[in-house]
Order: sequence, then C-alpha cells, then structure tokens
Amino acid sequence: MRLVLDTATMVAALRSNVGASRRILVAGLDQRVTLLVSVPLLIEYQAVMTRREHLEAAGLSAEDVETVLDAVAAVAEQVRLAFLWRPALPDPDDDMVLEAAVNGRADAIVTFNRRDISVAADRFNVEVLSPAETIGRLGMTR
Repeated sequence: MRLVLDTATMVAALRSNVGASRRILVAGLDQRVTLLVSVPLLIEYQAVMTRREHLEAAGLSAEDVETVLDAVAAVAEQVRLAFLWRPALPDPDDDMVLEAAVNGRADAIVTFNRRDISVAADRFNVEVLSPAETIGRLGMTR
C-alpha cells in the first residue's frame, strides 16, 4: 500500500509507542508499506516534530527526530511535485500532503483530519484513512 502520512500522524507516531500511527511508521521503515514523501513535506515534518512540546512529550531530542526523518527519507519513495494543486484545502499544510499523494499515486492519505482532506482527495481518487483504519486495512490488528 502506498501511503502519505500527514504531519499529525508523524507526530503521534513519535509521541506514543503503542498507537496505530507508530505501527504504520514502523511498517514503512520496515518497507512493509511504501511511504511517499516530498521535499516540502519532509521539511514540514521536521519543523513540527522538533517543536519543544513534541520533543518533551516523546522524550526525544531534536537529533533523535533527525535520525527518524533520515530513516524515513532513506526508505520512502521520493515524490517529485510535477503539479501543484493549490489551494485545494483550507489549511495550506494539508495541500502539501495532498500534492504528495496525487503526484505519488498514493493509495491513501493517513490523517486524523479526514473531514477537511476527504473532499479534495476524493476528486483525485485518493482514499483518506485514519491511522486505526489503516492498521485494519493492512491486517495489522492485534
């Protein structure tokens, strides 16, 4: 399955060792799913994931986050943004996620913000799933 994880999903993956977001990230790092990233999306991940409140909640340092992002960059399929689909969503940061998904031919966007992203993603035939739904779809239920 080809997935684009939104920034909140990546943050959740760092903040909880046992959540669905972490399980999806680990599946991506183990190459059991294909993570899709663009340069702007990786920059957004870094900017948000290294905020003090997220580092403190996760018990990580900025260097730890860099290590995770380096690992993601090493295994993910890099998406070249041939077309920009802006503005398509109320939040410009969500546009980055949609652009990576459309240009990378993603099967799904994994997000907690299904309501806002679904309208635009449906136009491009990209499914929008919560982390829990993704785990179920991948057959990774406990």
